[in-house]
Amino acid sequence: MTKILEVTDVSKAYGGVKANEDISLSIDQGSIVGLIGPNGSGKTTLFNSIVGAHPIDKGSIKFNNEELSTLTVDQISRRGLLRTFQQTKIYGQMTCMMNMKISKKLTGKFSDMFQTIPKEVEEEAEQILSFVGLYQKRNLRAGELSFGQQKLLELAMALINAPKMLILDEPTAGINPTLINGIVDRLIKVNKKYNITLFVIEHNMRVIMNLAQKIYCMAYGRILAEGKPEEIKNDKKVIDAYLGAAH
Repeated sequence: MTKILEVTDVSKAYGGVKANEDISLSIDQGSIVGLIGPNGSGKTTLFNSIVGAHPIDKGSIKFNNEELSTLTVDQISRRGLLRTFQQTKIYGQMTCMMNMKISKKLTGKFSDMFQTIPKEVEEEAEQILSFVGLYQKRNLRAGELSFGQQKLLELAMALINAPKMLILDEPTAGINPTLINGIVDRLIKVNKKYNITLFVIEHNMRVIMNLAQKIYCMAYGRILAEGKPEEIKNDKKVIDAYLGAAH
């Protein structure tokens, strides 16, 4: 299986605090991989390092065999590696369709914002909104959507740029429990229909066990364990560090 992402011996410290220490992991193209761990274990720091939000202190991060650690966030996103956030990054005063249109990177230049949106982009935006279940709300202001619907819109805004890989930071956090299964189903369909690799931070154990094919667990800035969901669920180190031992 081809490796789409390879993280090797990555470390990142803030002052004297080691947020990530000698992190190594790899993700197969077309797979869904989870990342779990208690608060403060370094998960978000690792995600920030992968997408170029801050420089790493040492190590290597390769995407499709290209080193990312010297590239900017924008350069990395243009290579097909995109991220969605725990708190949505949408334009609340604009309609869903306008959010989609301005998210589409035409040439990557600032002047894109002032160009007329091609008809085919409009049609693609409608198709993707239909795919995530927001077609009927396409002309509604994004700020009027529920939080779960806003997360689906943010997902649609990423899909319109045809990413090779999506990094998702707690995609079900803050969502009405009755809508969580719908989010999970859509993510699985994104993976299968568009062949997009997914790397997901998730605190909801039921969600990540049903979604991911492989899971990494972090604790104290290091990788504590890795394996299939069933293996992770029964790993004593994971239970002690994250799920909490019964006694």
